[in-house]
Amino acid sequence: MLRLGLYGGSFDPIHHGHLIVARQALEDLSLDRVIFIPAAESPFKQNHSCAPAADRLAMVELAVQAEPAFLVDALEIHRGGPSYTIDTARAYHTRYSGDALFFLVGEDHIPALPRWNEFEELGRLVKFVILSRSDLPMKLEYPVVRRRLDLSSTEIRNRVANDLPISYLVPEKVLQYIQERKLYRGRRVSERMS
Repeated sequence: MLRLGLYGGSFDPIHHGHLIVARQALEDLSLDRVIFIPAAESPFKQNHSCAPAADRLAMVELAVQAEPAFLVDALEIHRGGPSYTIDTARAYHTRYSGDALFFLVGEDHIPALPRWNEFEELGRLVKFVILSRSDLPMKLEYPVVRRRLDLSSTEIRNRVANDLPISYLVPEKVLQYIQERKLYRGRRVSERMS
């Protein structure tokens, strides 16, 4: 029986924080693989992705190239429209019937989890695991994978928009891709979000 970590998200852009907590989940949960599943469009962030889905997918593929336990699945991008986790969970449940599916969720999604589409059914198909990049105490019914990191995609987009370097925040190949494609350029921003 395989133990698969399904790691969905916008990955706008993917950064070292995503990769480090994925590695921590792989080890803490004894996973066979972590599968990164970039969203075509988040139902909670509709029309808010800064980079097109094809670019976000390409950056994830570049970021995980050197890690054999990390895979990328473009399922949600090929499906298009808002990416509902229930649809992805059903596809994986069919594809990997009998295997253990863990859905890796950032701690910033905890308040919205009960509002996710068909949440009860989703809970029957996958086991939620919370990825925490803070030391905040949490009383949850789900396992928590912790790795203290203060890094966010929003911060990276803001740094690029303000002509600040993002070296060491993203993998080198992702940095080159962002520069070559001139992603996240535009109006200068100062707000910092997680």
